[in-house]
Amino acid sequence: MAIFTGAGVAIVTPMYPDGKVNYDKLKELLEYQIENSTDAIIICGTTGESSTLTHGEHLNTIKFAIDQVAGRIPVIAGTGSNCTETAIMMSQEAALYGADALLLVTPYYNKATQKGLIAHFTQIAGSVPETPIILYNVASRTGCNIEPETAAYLVKNVKNIVGIKEASGNLSQIAKLKALAGDDLELYSGNDDQILPIMSLGGLGIISVLSNVAPRETHEITERFFSGDIKGAAELQLKAIPLINALFSEVNPIPVKAALNMMGWDVGPLRMPLTEMEDAHKAVLRQAMIDFGIRLD
Repeated sequence: MAIFTGAGVAIVTPMYPDGKVNYDKLKELLEYQIENSTDAIIICGTTGESSTLTHGEHLNTIKFAIDQVAGRIPVIAGTGSNCTETAIMMSQEAALYGADALLLVTPYYNKATQKGLIAHFTQIAGSVPETPIILYNVASRTGCNIEPETAAYLVKNVKNIVGIKEASGNLSQIAKLKALAGDDLELYSGNDDQILPIMSLGGLGIISVLSNVAPRETHEITERFFSGDIKGAAELQLKAIPLINALFSEVNPIPVKAALNMMGWDVGPLRMPLTEMEDAHKAVLRQAMIDFGIRLD
């Protein structure tokens, strides 16, 4: 059985003005997502600023989300690292907390070979043999691409590596991967502008930034597709394109935090080296949100 189908939110990590994690606000965001039909919570991923959380904050945030969601929908914990031993430690802790699955990004900066990626992911998976794992392919941020043959090998030969979040943007690569891996692979789009194309290749849904600000609409794209209303799903996907473009006009999660603050969520600042959104981009984002029908504070 798939970890989830539909729209999972790559949720932000809200912070107080002094930069500390705001768990009260995270509770509110989690409840908002569940109330608005989100199918899974992805905690401490890229959008959650995992790279600038301390290990303690990272694990505390994962545990908080698991405890708050309390089994109502799956919680997938981002526990990847460019250090294999660190990823093992974080993955084992998240598994103990009861994470439904783990999201493992490719090791950044090191630029591992494909052989190195196989060794890295196999060791982590072996340390948490009962916890499903979704690989996360986002070479634009990590400098390291998971080749289709590598991902297909891992899902076919490591029992708890079951899926991939594909954010390469390369539909030809994704089609090749699905052809190689077949039903052994649980495929999720990692790009909000490619929800429908990837589901048409056999994808199960999206791990989404858009869902932070439009959870019900993002879920509905997937729901319409799976119910057979391809035209309706396409209409919603295309309607969302200007907003999606605005949400990626600067590096994620700068725009999505700005958007949530415009909505009155008060999710606070970003951790350096990320800085606040440029005013010109913010104006475009605001208009895109209004045009999409999002109520602003």
